[in-house]
Amino acid sequence: MTTNISTSERSGPLAGLRVLDLSRILAGPTCTQLLGDMGADIIKIERPGAGDDTRKWGPPFVMDANGGDTGESAYYLCANRNKRSVAVDLSSPEGSALIRRLLRSCDVLIENFMVGGLARYGLAYADLKEEFPALVYCSISGFGQTGPYADRAGYDYLIQGMGGIMSLTGEPDGEPMKVAVGIADLMCGMYASSAILAALRHRDATGEGQYIDIGLADTQVAWLINEGTNYLTSRRLPRRLGNAHPNIVPYQLMPASDGHFILATGNDRQYQRFCTFAGAPELGTDPKYHTNRDRLANRDELIAKLKDLTRRHTMDYWIDGLLPLGVPCGPVNNLEQVFSDPHFLHRDMKISMPHPQAGSGTVDLIGNPLKFSKTSVQYRHAPPVLGQHTAEVLRELLDIDEDEYRALCDGNVIQGD
Repeated sequence: MTTNISTSERSGPLAGLRVLDLSRILAGPTCTQLLGDMGADIIKIERPGAGDDTRKWGPPFVMDANGGDTGESAYYLCANRNKRSVAVDLSSPEGSALIRRLLRSCDVLIENFMVGGLARYGLAYADLKEEFPALVYCSISGFGQTGPYADRAGYDYLIQGMGGIMSLTGEPDGEPMKVAVGIADLMCGMYASSAILAALRHRDATGEGQYIDIGLADTQVAWLINEGTNYLTSRRLPRRLGNAHPNIVPYQLMPASDGHFILATGNDRQYQRFCTFAGAPELGTDPKYHTNRDRLANRDELIAKLKDLTRRHTMDYWIDGLLPLGVPCGPVNNLEQVFSDPHFLHRDMKISMPHPQAGSGTVDLIGNPLKFSKTSVQYRHAPPVLGQHTAEVLRELLDIDEDEYRALCDGNVIQGD
């Protein structure tokens, strides 16, 4: 799927919403990319000469027509679609003044500076709320704006460790293990997008903006979800189970004669169908394994018996045989298999967008999973190069003339394309 529409064609459920994005790395950009996919105009403010830190987080980088890297990393591409890049030096009085002028046309400001960082430039919420009473201002930080850890820097890896998920992840006898992607950042960005939409709903009903304080650590604890609540209910520390489930058996990776497959029996009927197909119906009726409660109590013994059965046949034998019986199972795909899978291709989970520096003319990106019946997701802008839209945005929103624009460039307040 290759698509690109102009700003004038902007549509979607958030068409007409404008967001001033002072965030970088992953949590904030994830949030604003999601809002942008739904139609919001995202003005990404970046440091002249440097830009978002993740632009240099490679390889891999986008390759130009001569096979050289452009300095635009795949990491940066993952969270910066549907944005317009404006390079402004916030540390200068002229730069912070430009931000205030831009805010006159914006509904939302999102930032992830260190706690108190924007106050140095007169851009903290306390500095803006009187002048912009309808503004929704969202601050993302590692540990929130209050509390004993508020001044600490927050990085995804640290947050996964401190927030408990690493204690649950990994093999039973192995070391604690982080999730392979920046899941704490990603989930924080998703929580932030929900909070912003709720605040806008309140703003539309009352005219009042508000301040949103969201921390990576808090959201990490929030998505401990069933394991966190298991502990709060029992006060027993869970043990790492590798690929197994703490509350359902069998629900884990199983060996086949040629690899592994996932068996995910969610109820007793599915388990019994599996046993019958596996040629061991007695395991489905044995009182020690008859109900999920029984299977949990006798997990190790049962799983050893089931693995002896599954090793006798191939992955395809199990998957092709069990799916028609309504027994949930499936492969463990690598990324080549994911992005060539006919289902994911049908669902537009891989898209291509025109990019000015790519030698191929396009970059491949991961699609948005939301499917609206009336206001579809739109892909308007590939992740922008640094300062690509500085002139466009300042002229469009501030009506800056050529003399002022050149003076700002010459004074290193802004960087144009």
